[in-house]
Amino acid sequence: MKIATWNVNSVRARQERLLNWLKNHQPDVLCLQELKCVEKDFPTEAVRELGYHAALHGQKTYNGVAILSKAEPQDVVQGISDDVEDPQARVVAATVNGVRVVSVYAPNGQAVDSPAYVYKLEWYTRLRRYLDTRHQPSQPLVLCGDWNVAPENIDVWDPALWEGQTLFTLRERDALQRLCAFGLTDTFRKLHPAEQKFSWWDYRELGFPKNKGVRIDHIFATAPLVERLEKAEIDREERKGKQPSDHAPVWAEFRS
Repeated sequence: MKIATWNVNSVRARQERLLNWLKNHQPDVLCLQELKCVEKDFPTEAVRELGYHAALHGQKTYNGVAILSKAEPQDVVQGISDDVEDPQARVVAATVNGVRVVSVYAPNGQAVDSPAYVYKLEWYTRLRRYLDTRHQPSQPLVLCGDWNVAPENIDVWDPALWEGQTLFTLRERDALQRLCAFGLTDTFRKLHPAEQKFSWWDYRELGFPKNKGVRIDHIFATAPLVERLEKAEIDREERKGKQPSDHAPVWAEFRS
């Protein structure tokens, strides 16, 4: 079972790239983030023609997440489903072939100690509560997405420069660690403990050609899936070419 995640940074701007990536890589599941469209504007028919179902949680202009899967998704849930009134479309979950899949677009946080940063930390607490309420670590569960946190020094191109900046502050990294303490393993780091690869590069200042990137897109899995983990990679090639997303797809493969 091949599961991938990709922040497409506007599905309408990147529709041709999305369809080509599906054709060429044939994942069983592809989680998408930052759709920047509502459900009616998503290319559902084009995706269906390639053999994929779509579970969506869209939002006009901002955010938006999706799960595309070859098998029809079951028990689709939008949002964190708590008592917090939150209009931001950042989470959608579904069961695919017996695996609970959650597509996640974590808040960016903008500037340290800004309202957006406080929201980000609170959002991580809410997501951990969501896991504790709905799931067990013994369940086949995978959380895929743009987490807007680089976990370790190896995940940023210049740790000294990034220290204290949004995406790499200690409080954000702690929030991600507390989430993973539920029983989640970073699939890429599991198979590549000392390899430095990035998943996001700024459009500005030749960030990609100079490889000034960070690894903020992750696939986290519970033990039943980690035991079956065979491959995990970042598709850096997709960041090249005309009008790419600033994120590269990330994927993991699990044996049946």
